[in-house]
Amino acid sequence: MTDLLKTSLNRRTVLQAATVGAVGISPALRAAVYAQGSDAPEKKEVRIGFIPLTDCASVVMASVLGIDQKYGVKIIPTKEASWAGVRDKLVNGELDFAHVLYGLVYGVHMGTAGPKKDMAVLMSLNNNGQAITLSKKLADKGAIDGPSLARLMASEKRDYTFAQTFPTGTHAMWLYYWLASAGINPFKDARAIVVPPPQMVANMRVGSMDGFCVGEPWGHRAIMDGIGITATTTQDIWKDHPEKVLGTTADFVKQYPNTARAVTAAILEAGRWIDASLANKNKMAETVADKSYVNTSVDAINQRIMGRYQNGLGKTWDDPNYMKFFNDGAVNFPYLSDGMWFLTQHKRWGLIKDHPDYLGIAKQINQIDLYKQAATAAKVSVPKDVMRSSKLMDGTVWDGKDPKKYADSFKIRV
Repeated sequence: MTDLLKTSLNRRTVLQAATVGAVGISPALRAAVYAQGSDAPEKKEVRIGFIPLTDCASVVMASVLGIDQKYGVKIIPTKEASWAGVRDKLVNGELDFAHVLYGLVYGVHMGTAGPKKDMAVLMSLNNNGQAITLSKKLADKGAIDGPSLARLMASEKRDYTFAQTFPTGTHAMWLYYWLASAGINPFKDARAIVVPPPQMVANMRVGSMDGFCVGEPWGHRAIMDGIGITATTTQDIWKDHPEKVLGTTADFVKQYPNTARAVTAAILEAGRWIDASLANKNKMAETVADKSYVNTSVDAINQRIMGRYQNGLGKTWDDPNYMKFFNDGAVNFPYLSDGMWFLTQHKRWGLIKDHPDYLGIAKQINQIDLYKQAATAAKVSVPKDVMRSSKLMDGTVWDGKDPKKYADSFKIRV
């Protein structure tokens, strides 16, 4: 290791130094040139908000491992209490970027999630890895999946309450899609409430809800605590679905394009490091479990990130479609069709009144060109098409080609 590289790493821990080769921080000369040349970030220090969830890992590890320094920035991960708080701090500039719900960014841009502000999606942070949990009380009455829940709700009439994490966010859309696929109207047949992710398990413990949709580790935590069961995973709703993104405001990208590109490249490399080996995944779990980040036990995180699932009723399985942070670069491209899908669901559930310009809005928000530049810097391949095709749990195919028809095609909608 050269003296220059030693100097560039002196802010970080032994963990970082041991990982230099794996994340590609060498050669030091390239790092120095990048950081000091015409591509130098306009801001040398950036605050990135995150919610205590496993999928904040690539943001955290980009900082902990020192990958950010390769691109001339210092990432300061900033722990936040709720998605509403993340939204407000992004909009008012207290945060430069955030690990954030895909649908939250689109909701803010459209003015359907509080203050209206032009927003930007720089990259997708992860696919898969969320879950829908039903209370143990419901499971004891036979409600362990969508159809059995629908039967119980039809036979035992009362108010049923299900929690998601933000009105326009991913968890709300997965929950509503899953309920509707079982014939349950999430607005007419049940009550939907908003609960911050770290508070889900505590609220179910005291009987505040019948079920919830949230990111890991809180689905697995409910099983470990004996208060809930996993009714489905979100990858069973939509294999390789988009989930969290690296979000910021459009103004930030315009003012600090080099910074946006550098941070995107650094987090891309961190995602590649996480997915590179089981040892890296375990190291990541040990890191993000700390009270500074997710604040839970390592064993609440390190099973499902390997695809080792249990449902709380004795069933165990290995799921190849577990949470991915890189997957040879397939995870991170900000497909226009992914953003458009959230708009179709916002229209479906009455969050927006009229059909918007689906493609035009996605082109405004998703920073395709900037992502490609960051991917080039990080030596990550990019797909040829800005759209992708996916089949969801009910057999419907989403490819972005006719969003109006798709949004209006659902039998259950507002």
